[in-house]
Amino acid sequence: MHDRGLSRRVLLRGAAAGSAAVIVSAGCSEQRPPAVAPAKPDPDTVLLGELIADKERLIALYRQAATATPRLAETLAPFERRHQAHLAELRRRLPPGASAQAGGTDGQDGPPSPDASAAGGGSTVATAGPGDGSPEPSPSASPRTVTVTRLRAAERAAAASRPKQLATASPALAQLVACIGACEAAHVIALPAAGTT
Repeated sequence: MHDRGLSRRVLLRGAAAGSAAVIVSAGCSEQRPPAVAPAKPDPDTVLLGELIADKERLIALYRQAATATPRLAETLAPFERRHQAHLAELRRRLPPGASAQAGGTDGQDGPPSPDASAAGGGSTVATAGPGDGSPEPSPSASPRTVTVTRLRAAERAAAASRPKQLATASPALAQLVACIGACEAAHVIALPAAGTT
């Protein structure tokens, strides 16, 4: 006698039913990819955002000074052009898709509060008035005329903040930050020759 066991039909039907069961169960599963914590921002990108915000404020101060005192506009133009060149290079180094505000300010327009600066966060360009040494609101919010003395104070504050920024910068960015700080320090010395208003 001949013992047949399983027929081909029975095997094919069983395989088809098993495949269908696997497909249905796979589609109904509640598996979700694990939540990924957002990556910490790149320190250089954060620093670039701060530097860009600082440069934008300095350029705004120079424009206000030139507008307020037209006879100084030609004298102040080379200083503003140097800041424009710094700003262009900083923006060039900003990674694609990164915001220029990548940690540059504490969410406000203008410089951070004195508490934010003391805590090490935010940008560090002060728009201090003559002799008082305290930060003021952003240049656009200031009712006072921007004088050469005020420009000098802003340049001094910017130059003084650069060494601290070098600590977190990559070597290539540190070199640029050092050069920018040196230029700002030179502006502090060169500005008095531009006028004393």
